[in-house]
Amino acid sequence: MANTLILLRHGQSQWNLENLFTGWADVDLTDQGRGEAREAARLLADEGLNFDIAFTSLLKRAIRTLWIVMDGMDRMWVPVRRSWKLNERHYGALQGLNKQEAVARHGAGQVQAWRRGFDVRPPAVSLQDERHPAHDPRYRGIPPAGLPAGESLKDTLSRVEPYWSDRIAPHLRAGRMVLIVAHGNSLRALIGMLDGLSSEAALNLAVPTGAPLIYDLDDGLGTLGRRCLGDPGAWDSPEQAGA
Repeated sequence: MANTLILLRHGQSQWNLENLFTGWADVDLTDQGRGEAREAARLLADEGLNFDIAFTSLLKRAIRTLWIVMDGMDRMWVPVRRSWKLNERHYGALQGLNKQEAVARHGAGQVQAWRRGFDVRPPAVSLQDERHPAHDPRYRGIPPAGLPAGESLKDTLSRVEPYWSDRIAPHLRAGRMVLIVAHGNSLRALIGMLDGLSSEAALNLAVPTGAPLIYDLDDGLGTLGRRCLGDPGAWDSPEQAGA
């Protein structure tokens, strides 16, 4: 019997709309983003995909998307696990910058390297910078040295992969249907792992907001197949701004 995994990127956030590097900034959904979450709930319900447990990040755009989906499917009782390991990639000192502003400040080639280099980190924020996660109460108890100040996709994968293996995969092996609501880059890391993609292919993968991606996995959690709900062309569109 196939194991079912549902991946969903949060709905459009305000900084997606404004074309800003978002990262760990705790930005909420736009009205469009809320509508995308409601549509995701409808699509999942129409397919009978009644998940048994949900995982999400500690960022409100993902949490609110999950709330809307759970409410729309009348599954508010389903257990939820939240972890910073599923947060978006931390964009360091780029967080809050408009993409064009970043290019003007640092040059197109450098910004492209930060965005598309698998192991290239953006400039880090200092511990004194308010954008450093050590100043956020949701990360209290984690030593500052254990929190990112600027991440590459490789760094993001290095925290997502063990969380998948240790926390998520056991539920799938137990026969539970799992929903993960996360972010463009944390989902790129997961999809790259599940599909065996090269680092370049994972980096260039489009992950649209509010579009459920369904995986059928074998007993060893190898991919048997995947399909998207809604507009299949959304997964072929250019990367959305404000990751």
